[in-house]
Amino acid sequence: MNLTVIPHIRDVLLRPARYKVLHGGRGSAKSWGVAETLVHFAARMSVRVLCARELQTSIADSVHRLLQDQIQRAGLLPFFNITGAAITCPSTGSLFIFKGLRHNSAEIKSMEGIDICWVEEAQRVSEASWEVLIPTIRKEGAEIWVTFNPDSVDDPTYKRFVAESPPSSIVQQVNYDQNPHFPDTLRMEMEYLKRVDFEAYEHVWLGKPKAKTKAQVLSGKWRVDRFEAPANVSRFFYGADWGFAQDPTTLIRCFIQDRKLFIDHEAYGIGVELDELPALFDSVPGARQNLIKADNSRPETINHVAKRRFNVVGAAKWPGSVEDGVTYLRSFEEIVIHERCTHTIEEARLYSYKTDKQTDEVLPIIEDRHNHCWDAVRYSLDGLIQQGTTGLLDYYAQQVEDKKKAEAEAAEKVSKFFALNR
Repeated sequence: MNLTVIPHIRDVLLRPARYKVLHGGRGSAKSWGVAETLVHFAARMSVRVLCARELQTSIADSVHRLLQDQIQRAGLLPFFNITGAAITCPSTGSLFIFKGLRHNSAEIKSMEGIDICWVEEAQRVSEASWEVLIPTIRKEGAEIWVTFNPDSVDDPTYKRFVAESPPSSIVQQVNYDQNPHFPDTLRMEMEYLKRVDFEAYEHVWLGKPKAKTKAQVLSGKWRVDRFEAPANVSRFFYGADWGFAQDPTTLIRCFIQDRKLFIDHEAYGIGVELDELPALFDSVPGARQNLIKADNSRPETINHVAKRRFNVVGAAKWPGSVEDGVTYLRSFEEIVIHERCTHTIEEARLYSYKTDKQTDEVLPIIEDRHNHCWDAVRYSLDGLIQQGTTGLLDYYAQQVEDKKKAEAEAAEKVSKFFALNR
């Protein structure tokens, strides 16, 4: 077969084994290689392929499009029939079937004659789904191909195939550095994450499972220092979080420089009445002269403060905005907190993910406490966070363009001055 898939993936897929497992990070071409290999198999022999994943609410959730692209790329479109539910090759009798495992267990149990089962995004597959699927692939010589980016060492797929590999299995880790076709666009993203958050880089790009010992949301990203805001700061960001009952009202000032976030002033008060808010906010330099982004759940409080000559508006919220905000905060090379911001420092230490009380496993759920200063920080960066890391890169790019423009204007003024004074 004239396969272009990279050799270390091809060698795994072409060797006989019950289980063929490819795991690793993003950009390794695992799925691309499996799809190309299966298309060439189907064009040359009769194979019945089940393409499975844990959840599939529509065909768009499957590898259907990836297989279609590989068929077109190989110039094999005239030999295949592609419908919304299946892909067939009439000349060989090959068939691709697409199923979600969680909600189709009865249907999967009754399947017969499967030659190859490809389980994509297998890190999401539950132990219950594996127990249903594996006995179903029972034809003599049938194989199960597994591709996934590991999430946790406790994931059923990682434990079943990597931590304790079953008999007749080939398990291969593959990463971007083994892919000669790794695109420059992804390389830029990889190098950026490697620089700003090495732990996240190892997980996303090297396929290392997440450690479960660090529950702190901002672990490894922040430090405390004494500093003064430099004169060339292009913009200060202000964010406010309103107090409820015993929760504090906070106002945070921060700025971005050299891909770092600096937090240099905070206002913090518990039980602050509406009439006391102006005095609290005035304790932060520049609060009346700059835009404040605030928690939008209290429009009456925003209106009250705005009437006291503060330029305050509500920050945007959306499902997952807290998680997006945390991702954005972690995209900075580091977060530097001034030593006078004692409440922000304390929350940086305590702001955590939930943990399972029985197993001590860190859960992907952020606790709704010790977060009032950090909510204010997120609100202050409203607009940038909506665009994630790209927003940060765009912000830096705009700073560079503004600097170039200012330098050009200054050079033009000097040139005009000398021209007029010759």
